Amino acid sequence: MQKIELMAPAGNFESLQAALDNGADSVYFGVEQLNMRARASINFTLDDLEEITRRCKAKNVRTYLTLNTIIYDHDLSIVKTLVKRAKEANITAVIAMDQAVIAIAREFDMEVHISTQINITNLETVKFYAMFADTMVLSRELSLRQVKHITEQIEKEQIKGPSGRLVEVEIFGHGALCMAVSGKCYMSLHAYNSSANRGACKQNCRKKYTVVDQETGIEMELDNEYIMSPKDLCTIDFLDQVADAGIKVLKIEGRGRAPEYVAKVIKCYREAIDSLENDTYSKEQVISWMQELEKVYNRGFWSGYYLGQKLGEWSKGSGSHATQKKVYVGKGVHYFPKAKIGEFKIEAYDVSLGDTILITGPTTGAKEFELKEMLVNDKPQEKGTKGDAITIPLDFRVRPSDKLYKIVENKVEA
Repeated sequence: MQKIELMAPAGNFESLQAALDNGADSVYFGVEQLNMRARASINFTLDDLEEITRRCKAKNVRTYLTLNTIIYDHDLSIVKTLVKRAKEANITAVIAMDQAVIAIAREFDMEVHISTQINITNLETVKFYAMFADTMVLSRELSLRQVKHITEQIEKEQIKGPSGRLVEVEIFGHGALCMAVSGKCYMSLHAYNSSANRGACKQNCRKKYTVVDQETGIEMELDNEYIMSPKDLCTIDFLDQVADAGIKVLKIEGRGRAPEYVAKVIKCYREAIDSLENDTYSKEQVISWMQELEKVYNRGFWSGYYLGQKLGEWSKGSGSHATQKKVYVGKGVHYFPKAKIGEFKIEAYDVSLGDTILITGPTTGAKEFELKEMLVNDKPQEKGTKGDAITIPLDFRVRPSDKLYKIVENKVEA
């Protein structure tokens, strides 16, 4: 059983740092608009590439630039610029689905990973793309049995990519699933003229729907109004079977989600992958990890199609089913490095000793911990309220761009 590479989403610098701090082996991110989360996340700029490389290189983390949208003729010059700058910044690989992007990446001698949008479902397709790519994301609709057959044949037939290494198989491991086949959807384009395949999905599948008989006007009674909104994928409770299928890379979805989501999910899957290697993976640990994963954004969990299920499991409501949520407390003011104390200005919600607090920032990432000690307006107190200045012992630097949150329980409707 080979060691699985844990691949984390990075929609901005906060999430990037959260991924690095919690044990990601690689990160994937978009630059500007030519990626599948062009609308959902802030996205990086060309000038950010060097900083991304610097941070990731310091922790020996691989970097993947997503260029996996449909490409039109007027995009080609932008693609060439992006790939050229990525090469100059020593980005590890480009994730692509359009043949033009694949060709341009090869032209600049960039490693190519095949996106799930290409929908690879069989060995012959793997052989074809092995002429261009070293890593391939298989279709999300395959079962683990089908995945294992492909990985075994890659080994048996010694199917190698341009690097001369055996082709690596990647699958989605956790996060949002789309009702469309491997993410190819036209609902948003049809309803809003906003193409999901250009990174501008309006997520109209996540809304309530009723079915109406056009002849009589009678509405059909449905068990679930959210008939096109799948639950989130979760594989942590059968990760041993995922590893046994021979996959090399486990991809965590979530470039549009908050840094604390990235921190929590990557931390759980890091522990799970390490436990497989150490032969300590257990049901008890799985229960604990599931409880942690439920604390951050999710639509409920299911196993996808990996265990042979033919039909999807649908969310029973809109938005997140997370058992916890964050509320804004205040902002960072100053850090005293000798004393290792951070100062914050409370602008909204109060905070008390014993609370779980979260500090996020472009350099800080996402740090969550219990508040055990603080000064309020330079005096030891148990509670700080709006307008107060509080100081907290911290082993990391606080910056004016940092935000302070309080984690509270979130009532989720059944």
